[in-house]
Amino acid sequence: MAKIRKQEALDYHKQGKPGKIEVVPTKPYSTQRDLSLAYSPGVAEPCLAIEKDPETVYDYTAKGNLVAVISNGTAVLGLGNIGPEASKPVMEGKGLLFKIFADIDVFDIEVDATDIDKFVETVKAISPTFGGINLEDIKAPECFEIEQRLRDELDIPIMHDDQHGTAIITASGLLNALELSNKEIGKVKIIVNGAGASAISCAKLYLALGAKKENIIMVDSKGVIKNSRGNLTPEKTLFANDNVKAETLAEAIKGADMFLGLSKAGVLSKEMVKSMGANPIVFALANPDPEIPYEDAISVRKDLIMATGRSDHPNQVNNVLGFPFIFRGALDVRATGINEEMKLAAVHAIASLAKEIVPEEVNKAYGTKNFVYGTEYIIPKPMDPRLITVVAPAVAQAAMDSGVAKKPINDMEAYKRQLSSRMGIDSSLMQQLTFRAKQDPKKVVFAEADNYKVLKAALLVKDEGIAQPILLGKTNVIMDLVKEYQLDFTEDEIVDPRNPNTEEMRNEFGAQFFEMRKRRGMTLKEATNRMRNRNYFASMMVKNGHADALITGVTRKYTNSIAPSLHIIPKAKNVRKIAGMYVILTKNGPLFLSDITINENPTAQDLVDITVLTYKSVKQFNVKPRIALLSYSNLGSSKNAEAVKVREAVAILHRDHPEIVVDGELQGNFALNAELLNDSFPFTKLGDSPANTLIFPNLSSGNIAYKLIQEITSDDVIGPILMGMEKSVHVLQMGSSVREIANMTTLAVVDAQLIQSGKN
Repeated sequence: MAKIRKQEALDYHKQGKPGKIEVVPTKPYSTQRDLSLAYSPGVAEPCLAIEKDPETVYDYTAKGNLVAVISNGTAVLGLGNIGPEASKPVMEGKGLLFKIFADIDVFDIEVDATDIDKFVETVKAISPTFGGINLEDIKAPECFEIEQRLRDELDIPIMHDDQHGTAIITASGLLNALELSNKEIGKVKIIVNGAGASAISCAKLYLALGAKKENIIMVDSKGVIKNSRGNLTPEKTLFANDNVKAETLAEAIKGADMFLGLSKAGVLSKEMVKSMGANPIVFALANPDPEIPYEDAISVRKDLIMATGRSDHPNQVNNVLGFPFIFRGALDVRATGINEEMKLAAVHAIASLAKEIVPEEVNKAYGTKNFVYGTEYIIPKPMDPRLITVVAPAVAQAAMDSGVAKKPINDMEAYKRQLSSRMGIDSSLMQQLTFRAKQDPKKVVFAEADNYKVLKAALLVKDEGIAQPILLGKTNVIMDLVKEYQLDFTEDEIVDPRNPNTEEMRNEFGAQFFEMRKRRGMTLKEATNRMRNRNYFASMMVKNGHADALITGVTRKYTNSIAPSLHIIPKAKNVRKIAGMYVILTKNGPLFLSDITINENPTAQDLVDITVLTYKSVKQFNVKPRIALLSYSNLGSSKNAEAVKVREAVAILHRDHPEIVVDGELQGNFALNAELLNDSFPFTKLGDSPANTLIFPNLSSGNIAYKLIQEITSDDVIGPILMGMEKSVHVLQMGSSVREIANMTTLAVVDAQLIQSGKN
């Protein structure tokens, strides 16, 4: 798990606009007429319509896509009762997950009320605002009564995710684990360690799936729960089991088929796992450290199927597999609640998805050859883009079948297409790259490690397990920064090209460089002296395998930073032109811009080479390239030499590379607006979808366009990405932020992985 430092977490929440979410207008507001429609007097009309028919509130307001994440802060993330204000960062975080995974808007509501009646009345009073309510981090046993009363008294979807989220995901995993173990749920002995809201809900859902109450043994901090203990809550009483002689977890687990841990680290020993029955199932879900370390458990039982809450082990139980899509389906049919049928539909949908062939983009995102249904893959991955189109429709269908849907869906296939489009194509690109990088971290040399932002980014990727940083620069300068900012680096991670300790390597690199440049006026002495320059030294490190990738450019002009690498690192095989590409991570998916940094005035053939190179690079992002070659004119409307050049390049591409979806010359607005393009030019190769990859006719236009986009958008940017090199070398723009450096490093690691595997 990534190491998170206190100051880093505080800075993340404080930087820019404090917090993690904001309200964004969805209607035009630039003119006085717009404002008159948005507010007075235009707003009166929808108000009167809703007064006449309250159901039209879903037509005229955001209610239908708005969920309240509500807490009183009495049971927060293992932090306990920290109060409503302190719980707000968690609730904002939950809102962020709703948005990025299911495009659901959220207001987080922190209620200063621990009394059940007061809390329920408060939520009821504000409920007309929302299409659904997600209760969060409310302590047991109060949470049980709160949820039940709200479900009984309100007619919108309500779910306490701490209870049902974990229950749904573990139930999905349990069904698949039992199938692989050739066991029946009605016959297995289940040990539940922990008796909080989540544990109780899990056990209840297992009963709904067919488990027998007499086969479930629940254990809390005092031992096996039995009626003879007395003073049990109604929820614990439901699972009191007086038919077993066992009093402790160690006694109860002997011969058990499943262990479900929702307690704390260290309570499950190797000996206890050894004592379980054949093909045991262990779900150790305490966070951040499970009830037994994964390595310890699998070391004593080769027939074990294990799940944890961690992303660095197989079978991660993560509530994000469920709650965004459950609410998505419930909202879309305007369900009056989230009932047992809908939860069970989610269970079976998630379980069935794990049995399907895993898309290549998911395999690549996690850096594996292929996920296959089996003991180490019983639960889908959180980054699987199919979840929204599998779970949400299943929940919506269950709502319709059980009679709680007020707005049934008539065309389920059309609904699934709509779900895909609302999330945008590859909206989680950076997350996928991060997962891929972490599967096989590479050595990355940072040529400007005496810069604080570079050091901070290097530490970030080190902590995330993305890369192994090599810091180039003066040891004393870097270590002073390390001490000043309390960064976790040692002198062993620093290489100083000017230090006597590197003289042998410097001389070796100089001799190699001399051989490369001796017929271009370079002397041996000059070549050796060049190795005192960090960019030359770093490039030689990459060329000789001392590092896998190079990051530079933050403190120097692009041309000065890239020249050493171009002198030392050759072009990749069959590459005639290198090029530079930026990626803009928009809400509708990534937009690729090329060539932005290298070729000043490319010829028609150069544009062909750049397009082919860009096509191959975009495919590495698991995106299907749709390429437009840009100009100031459209499809033959100008006879100017520049327009003709672009037109000739497109003709060559159509002739020699029919596999590429490409057209031009096109103006930028036509390339990005499919409706506009099809109205005027319905015959283009781009069809009815906009381009996602733009090729510029020259360096000037590309660089100007990129700089304008960067200035006016808040979208994340990756780049410039240097394409066509034999090694992973990337030169950032001057002044790049820590986030941009870290993102570029992540991509550099993935690039190095592909190069070393021969796939680039």
